[in-house]
Amino acid sequence: MRLINRVPTPGLRIGLALLPLLLMALIYLSASAQRHAVNPDDKLLPSAAQMVTAVQHMGFEQDTRSGRYLLWADTGASLRRLALGLGLSAAIGLVFGIAAGTLPLFAAPVSPLVAVLSMIPPLAVLPILFIVFGLDELSKVMLITIGVAPMLVRDLEHQALQMPRELLIKAQTLGANTWTTITRVVLPQLLPRLLIALRLQLGCAWLFLISAEAIASTDGLGYRIFLMRRYLAMDVILPYVAWITLLAYSMDWLLRRLTARAFPWFAESGK
Repeated sequence: MRLINRVPTPGLRIGLALLPLLLMALIYLSASAQRHAVNPDDKLLPSAAQMVTAVQHMGFEQDTRSGRYLLWADTGASLRRLALGLGLSAAIGLVFGIAAGTLPLFAAPVSPLVAVLSMIPPLAVLPILFIVFGLDELSKVMLITIGVAPMLVRDLEHQALQMPRELLIKAQTLGANTWTTITRVVLPQLLPRLLIALRLQLGCAWLFLISAEAIASTDGLGYRIFLMRRYLAMDVILPYVAWITLLAYSMDWLLRRLTARAFPWFAESGK
């Protein structure tokens, strides 16, 4: 059988997926052991025992100053900001994307503006956001929104324009007005695409969040990482990075499952 036609079994697929992670872990543990053999006080590559101790301290012991469990407090703060930013971005992307993709009079002024806005590096306007919205939650949420919403608008607009024109003509032939055509024909087609676009933007959203928290915040995963950087506390930084990665992957998995469950016809089409 040709290699191009070989499909791994479910068990083999899981094994192949875990293989790179196990190799990375072995390489890290080997390098860490070698560095600690030369210098037991080495902080660059903490051992697994050191990282477990740090996680236990950050996640399961109350902070003496604040009385909080720092890992969970930071996680809650970051997830709240991320949810607000992504939720606002999804609403903006859905409304403006559908409107630009179905209403030519609306697309004429909005599409070029969104194209220009999508080219502005969001981190470049972060100081402006801090000046306009202050250093509290709103500036961080707005950074995520500014970074993600234009991409969602452009993606959904493109998907709306790719819809067969015959569907819209048939709906109007059957008596549907503009609002009915959008809500009954266009919207169901674009909702699953919105979830996929959100999955594709998760990495960028986390980047914007961590950057904002690192510069101006008193809690959050990004704040804690950059605070620990001052003390070279890699035993805290590395578990935090791994935790962020796990959270992001879990969010991607949940969105993928939601797409398959809510829109099975879309998942089965292979899009």
